[in-house]
Amino acid sequence: MDVTDALYSRYSTRAFKPDPVDRRIITKILEAATRAPSWANTQPWEIFAASGDVLNRLRVACLENFHNGVTGKSDLPRPQQWPPALQKRMEELAAERSKTAAGMGPDEKSARQAIFEANYRFFGAPVVIYLCMDRTLTPWSIFDIGMLAQSIMLAAQQHGIGSIPAVSLVSYPDLIRKELEIPDELSIIFGIALGYSDAQHLQNKFRSPRRPVQEVVRFKGF
Repeated sequence: MDVTDALYSRYSTRAFKPDPVDRRIITKILEAATRAPSWANTQPWEIFAASGDVLNRLRVACLENFHNGVTGKSDLPRPQQWPPALQKRMEELAAERSKTAAGMGPDEKSARQAIFEANYRFFGAPVVIYLCMDRTLTPWSIFDIGMLAQSIMLAAQQHGIGSIPAVSLVSYPDLIRKELEIPDELSIIFGIALGYSDAQHLQNKFRSPRRPVQEVVRFKGF
């Protein structure tokens, strides 16, 4: 699989099979992904990979928080508002995804609840990768973390492993820090769920649209 094939075939997996992923495969994915560039080769990332009983305990704790109405507060502050064009795309995505919820519950409300809960069940993924960095670093290093995240997902695609990057995976950093023994000096920046996609699941049949290049790119001097 070449890079272009990986980019076009990857999608955000929102339902994983329960099949475990061999540690050797995860290691190969991370070995390739850590070739990602970073400012002056600082490689600011610290990576924590969770699976098995450890991840299941974390899954149960996060879902319990969600059911108890505990507000998530990730280490990296979330946007309080979005520019109108971006907000519109988010609303369109939510509307389109809700159409695929048919069959996930006895009624629309139950189906929507199932979609929300899936986030805190980690979409049933057998592996979650948590990307961390020193709290003293700046957004420039977060940019490096982003390049690592994309590299992880593309490398996973080559091995037939589905992925989804999701802020919900890091909604309760205190729980993550305790379970994975993450030092306080590290910020938990982002999470990526990995596993084998359940291609037959309704949520995995949806593909979010992309803006055409002609709308996004301003060519000058060509």
